[in-house]
Amino acid sequence: MHATGSFSHLSEARAIAELNDRSREIFRQIVESYLTTGEPVGSRHLSRILPMALSPASIRNVMADLEAAGLIFAPHTSAGRLPTETGLRFFVDAMMEIGDVTSDERARIEAQMRAAASGHTLETALAEASAMLSGVSRGAGVVVTSKSNARLKHIEFVRLDPARALVVLVSEDGSVENRLLDLPAGLPAGALVEAGNFLNARIQGKTLGDIKREVVARRGDMERELDVLTARLVEAGLATTAGPADSRQLIVRGQANLLDDLKAVEDLERIRLLFSDLETQTDVIDLLSRAEGGEGVRIFIGSENKLFSLSGSSMIAAPFRNGSQKIVGVLGVIGPTRLNYARIVPMVDYTAKVISRILEQGR
Repeated sequence: MHATGSFSHLSEARAIAELNDRSREIFRQIVESYLTTGEPVGSRHLSRILPMALSPASIRNVMADLEAAGLIFAPHTSAGRLPTETGLRFFVDAMMEIGDVTSDERARIEAQMRAAASGHTLETALAEASAMLSGVSRGAGVVVTSKSNARLKHIEFVRLDPARALVVLVSEDGSVENRLLDLPAGLPAGALVEAGNFLNARIQGKTLGDIKREVVARRGDMERELDVLTARLVEAGLATTAGPADSRQLIVRGQANLLDDLKAVEDLERIRLLFSDLETQTDVIDLLSRAEGGEGVRIFIGSENKLFSLSGSSMIAAPFRNGSQKIVGVLGVIGPTRLNYARIVPMVDYTAKVISRILEQGR
């Protein structure tokens, strides 16, 4: 996508507000045609498909006004017009009629998610969600979730040598995480077992965050029950697990869908750039995390965010919550700017709600 960049937001907003019905209808047809085909639309084609009788010359005048407002542009290869990123944003925010998820689709999403979650890990259900969203969108399905949201089942301290131990965390969903821990000098022989027993007596069904808070709040109890070095070991063991840098994981499914309907060599280059964007996991995680800030679905278009400034891609994402109504992750779709927004927005929204319900009911 090209962003015009030649108008201030104020003058764009004013020009957009002043669009009459005829201009809006021509603009809608240009955007909807682009979202369907990816091709520029010319005045001759518009004169055939518009619900009102207008000559190609009248349409060209309206297109010139839309171009001056920064909503459409002429790619160098064609006399037709495409929407700019500003135009797409305006269409998505002010003109798009969001579809609804049919009752059949709701039942299918619900059944798929519950089947993936029952007897499997939450990660399996989230991978299924991203694969399903990829299937309906022709884009890549993405999910980011916090590793520290898993409910813990067991914790163990395993000595590797006099100065180091391994902290082994086993979650209820079957996932296992190992962390290296430096041991304090002079630690009693039985301290590792004692620290493990102390935590396992309190850990069942709680997240790592819950346990950390409890240990801080009840430090006095812990110090009465354990000697000072063992108490320090418990705190160090919890502190060393799931640090902020690697506490979030990214699941991507269906990248191959992005290759299905390439129109031109430029498309191939754009997809290559998007693939390299998706490989920089921390940037994708940061972008998805921005969708945690609001209620419902967030739409990011093209260079509105740094990550997609080269590939000109879009992302539609929605947060999901656990039983305490705390946001614990985000799922969505990344693809070309000509995603079918009206269909994908409600699908992403509904899938996020289903995942939230599954988490609330503890699967």
